[in-house]
Amino acid sequence: MTAENKPSTIETVAVLPSEGRAALVGVINREFSEDEAERSLDELSRLLDTAGGETVVRLLQAKESPDPRTYIGSGKVEELAALCEQNDVGLIVFDTELSPSQIRNLEEGLGDRRVIDRSMLILDIFALHAKTGEGKLQVELAQLKYTAPRLIGRGTELSRLGGGIGTRGPGESQLERDRRHLKRRIAALEDALDELERNRRTMRAARERSGIAKIAIVGYTNAGKSTLLNRLTDAGILAEDKLFATLDPTTRKYSLPSGEQVLLTDTVGFIRRLPHHLIKAFRSTLDEAVCADILLILLDASDPESDEQLAVTEQLLRDLGAAGKPTIYVFNKCDREASADLALPVGVREGTVCHISAKTGEGVDGLVSEIERMVMAGRRRLTFVIPNAEAGALTKLYQNASVETVDYGDENITVVAVADAKTAGMLRRYLGEGSYGEAENQDE
Repeated sequence: MTAENKPSTIETVAVLPSEGRAALVGVINREFSEDEAERSLDELSRLLDTAGGETVVRLLQAKESPDPRTYIGSGKVEELAALCEQNDVGLIVFDTELSPSQIRNLEEGLGDRRVIDRSMLILDIFALHAKTGEGKLQVELAQLKYTAPRLIGRGTELSRLGGGIGTRGPGESQLERDRRHLKRRIAALEDALDELERNRRTMRAARERSGIAKIAIVGYTNAGKSTLLNRLTDAGILAEDKLFATLDPTTRKYSLPSGEQVLLTDTVGFIRRLPHHLIKAFRSTLDEAVCADILLILLDASDPESDEQLAVTEQLLRDLGAAGKPTIYVFNKCDREASADLALPVGVREGTVCHISAKTGEGVDGLVSEIERMVMAGRRRLTFVIPNAEAGALTKLYQNASVETVDYGDENITVVAVADAKTAGMLRRYLGEGSYGEAENQDE
């Protein structure tokens, strides 16, 4: 069945052709220099590799403003068509976001070869790697929201709709049915994700009451976040040298050398120009960074673009409302030769910096020490003696401190807890012998 005769569909399917041989297309303009365009194409090539494709052609076009019909202009389209013919290319990936009409015009000019943009490729990778029910729902929602305004371009058999007589066609009813079905499916997905978000908020509230410090591992995709979590907690999650190898956040409890427990969460990786619909769909999981007490920003020390990757990470954290938290900058993969003369990226001049190899374990002990120092800053192990008649104070301790032991006596409840100065001051009258002065000094 030819592309022209395929029935219309709004199902979310993999976009890569079976052969996977692809041409990558980028544009140089005032906002994007040749070096930047080349580096962006390098990243696009890695994305394609993650999706199972192979880069066989790279094309850069210097153009001040995009052509409204084909983005790169008719002459470049002809040149690209010839390159695709010579190299048996079945897929063209543009390193930008294309409009529905541009995709349609490009496919017509390129011999009906499949044309996708950067966002479509990233969405496809997320679809391949989503494992949990929530992850699959989030990806499908992002795909459908991206597909919705592009539905009219899906298949030349659908008649183009207009605003007057002579514009109606036999495909109109099919297109309208697809649109209605898509709208209903989006609404159902949003309802399902809202319910999952309510459950996630309940779990977060329980973590808040436990008083255990929450630490989010964030950073650019493939910086080694999952490898670090596996190293510290034996989480056993997938860790591959690919972009977006893992999507679903994983939280594990970890005991510091002092015995203090923390919660470590591996989050979704960041990347340049992450599709807006993907950010919205994954908002509930990205909020793990917003709710964290401490951020570990992981950087690939062996990557010469680590400064740009840090800028992308910090901008996305600002967009999410997670900026300004206590932060440890962790330079990973320091076992690689390319990282021997590492210089700190611009902007990393304050805060804690650690150099590690999550793969070999080098420097991880130092990182753990920094985490412990940051977690314990302003907190002390204190003894509280609470009369049985005032047992409600124990609830406040559970809500605001890390309770270690509780001993119920005939007249009093003796509690050992790690608390900050605010909590100690609030429950000052219950402090046991030897704790009062210590808490008083903290308040000062």
